[in-house]
Amino acid sequence: MPQFSPGLLPSPDPLPSPDPQSPISTQRSRGSPTPATHPFLFDLAGAKLPFDAIICDIDGCLGPESHAPLDAPALARIAASNARAPRESRPVLTLCSGRPQPYAEALARLLAIRVPIICEMGVWLYDPRDNRFSIDPAISPDHLAMVRFAQAWIEREIVPLGVVIQPGKTASISLWHQDTPTLLALKPILVQRFAKEGWALRVSNTVAWINCDLAHVSKGTGIDRFVDMMGYSRSRLVGIGDTLGDLAILERVSVFACPANADPDLKQRANYASMSKEVEGVLDVLSWWDTEI
Repeated sequence: MPQFSPGLLPSPDPLPSPDPQSPISTQRSRGSPTPATHPFLFDLAGAKLPFDAIICDIDGCLGPESHAPLDAPALARIAASNARAPRESRPVLTLCSGRPQPYAEALARLLAIRVPIICEMGVWLYDPRDNRFSIDPAISPDHLAMVRFAQAWIEREIVPLGVVIQPGKTASISLWHQDTPTLLALKPILVQRFAKEGWALRVSNTVAWINCDLAHVSKGTGIDRFVDMMGYSRSRLVGIGDTLGDLAILERVSVFACPANADPDLKQRANYASMSKEVEGVLDVLSWWDTEI
């Protein structure tokens, strides 16, 4: 049975996000990065900065936003990078996703991740080092009951319209419909109902999903817990994301990168925008530490 791990929710001030006016590198890495091509990786003396971890979204980064198959050979290359990380001066790639904990855990095993991962938009941290499942201690039984009430209403009023509720979530609700415009048209209805009932749920959307999350829990709070658990400094973290929901990652790392398929507004705030899409864009970032990945 999963064990709930209590603890204090840290609240350090996040690092400021990258200067949107600073030059953005959009060239795929060719050979070793240099201070001229990747200035964000070097100090003023030209020495390469140390990094401990790369915090990466799943959908749109490690795999497609759709339900298309994952690129297993590309993911195997990431696993090889992670396997070498403990004995080389390279950061380990970990996950920060809205996906349910079981899905994220399975992917973490495939990618040879041996540090905590952030699941269900910050609800869970899963630590593969000791198989520990830690729910955010700021989530109370009343919050869980509120989510159940909201889901019961969705099941009565929204599901009959052809909407599917993603299985496996504990303290949030994710909705999908085969016709995305039909789904997104339901967003204001959800917002209005939640406000009327006093359900403190944040309604947002990705390319193909509507997410209903506890207002005080997010990828950002999950990263705060991850940093506290590992004793990392945010100055030694890299982030990768593709949608505006990944601004929470950007605001808590010192270097942020995007694959080519990322939201244009997010690219404008990133330090680096790859010319490659999805997992190939992630491999592009990993190539900063090893040109043979």
